[in-house]
Amino acid sequence: MKLLRYGPVGAERPAMMHTDGTIRDLTDVVEDIGGKVLSDAGLAKLRVLDAGVLPIVAENARLGACVAGTGKFICIGLNYADHAAESGMAVPPEPVIFMKATSAICGPNDPIIIPRGSEKTDWEVELGVVIGTKAKYVSEADALAHVAGYCVINDVSERAFQTERAGQWTKGKSCDNFGQIGPWLVTRDEVADPQNLKMWLTVNGKTMQNGSTKTMVYGVAHVVSYLSQFMTLHPGDVISTGTPPGVGMGMKPPTYLRKGDVVELAIEGLGQQRQDVIAD
Repeated sequence: MKLLRYGPVGAERPAMMHTDGTIRDLTDVVEDIGGKVLSDAGLAKLRVLDAGVLPIVAENARLGACVAGTGKFICIGLNYADHAAESGMAVPPEPVIFMKATSAICGPNDPIIIPRGSEKTDWEVELGVVIGTKAKYVSEADALAHVAGYCVINDVSERAFQTERAGQWTKGKSCDNFGQIGPWLVTRDEVADPQNLKMWLTVNGKTMQNGSTKTMVYGVAHVVSYLSQFMTLHPGDVISTGTPPGVGMGMKPPTYLRKGDVVELAIEGLGQQRQDVIAD
């Protein structure tokens, strides 16, 4: 099942993808794609709906982030060995955790906004994990049972803000429109193996990243379990699990986004995003 949200910024409505490829409105069924709707019981109620009788959403409707009510936007750094190498950093002995401000969250095709003073805005295609039920001190064996589903994330980053100025990574990761999420949330039952998904990203039609989640250092189950030892994960929380090699920072010479660029990215079975790059 593919769940999504559509409509103007701040006024998005819940929807689902019908098997005929049309988007069907869920406004009269659920309040939004978040909270209890993301539990196994909540998703089961949606799964038995006859999507064919639901209202059709216009094809040109703006898509919002595919999950609502995100309390935590958690990221895992250096989680692909080859990306760590291109960054000149060692593979960490434990997952590297940092937070991305929820105000960075936007729709999958909303523009990337280069912030004022930026010289090094970069791209990162990542597998997103959406929590469906509360997870606290869960084992790795039980971790995936707390996942509602998966999505595409562009973890946009300003490298100078992130690594060349004092403090932690957060300020280089949290600018407006630095967190495109979607186009849809694919429920857990439709992703046979989250550790075997092809992923790619292009800039102006040129392939920059071409990888697979199978090269993650710490897989989804490990990450969910690990995070739950330090903080309670709640429905709607989003985990961005790291990026494969091919980011601008790792190129020789480094290459970064400029106004007018077009970024496209996708993960196998989870959909595709497209973003125009604009300046703030």
